[in-house]
Amino acid sequence: MPKNTHKIAIAGAATLGAAALAFAVVPADAQTATSEAALPANVAYRTDARTGVTDQFSSTGSKIEAIAAQKKAQADALAKAAAAKKAAAAKAAAAKKAAADRAAKAAASRSAQRAEVKQIAVKTYTNNLDGWIRNALDIMERKGIPGSYNGLYRNIIRESSGNPWAINNWDSNAAAGIPSKGLLQVIQPTFNAYHVSGTSTNIYDPVANITAAANYAADRYGSIDNVNSAY
Repeated sequence: MPKNTHKIAIAGAATLGAAALAFAVVPADAQTATSEAALPANVAYRTDARTGVTDQFSSTGSKIEAIAAQKKAQADALAKAAAAKKAAAAKAAAAKKAAADRAAKAAASRSAQRAEVKQIAVKTYTNNLDGWIRNALDIMERKGIPGSYNGLYRNIIRESSGNPWAINNWDSNAAAGIPSKGLLQVIQPTFNAYHVSGTSTNIYDPVANITAAANYAADRYGSIDNVNSAY
């Protein structure tokens, strides 16, 4: 082979080697460029992931705060309801006490009124003819026995002159062993038959004698007022 031809061959080989080297370098450079170009996308992905986690923590925190606020509102509502219930109970207790006080005062007032009525109703009578007649008239009124002060007084004066211990020992009754006795000269059988309950059983008792005689006169004559002589 000629010397020049060998040089050309070497140059061509060198050229082919350079071209091959260039071919080999270009894909490598292209891959590197591709990897470097993909790097911002990866970085962006990681940033989005961190942002999502942050948003999740923020949402969870908001939920916790909302739950806490709800619990506080419930606790406040329960406390308010308990306070209202306590106030209502106190008001009811006060009303009950006030009602009891009013009832006690009313009862005390009624008792005082009854005591006053009883005190007024209790009458006293003088221990003489006027007092005996007035006492007898009050009893007669309660028992429904008719008679007046004048009718009683008039017959008493005629029969005994107002002496509660008077006794007749000379008339027919006395002869029969049952003499007339007392203010209105009543015999014992008549006194026993017409005795007014609540009075003495002693025939000489002025009030008992008057009421028994008036009861007998009402039964026989309609009233002691209708008696004008021995009866």
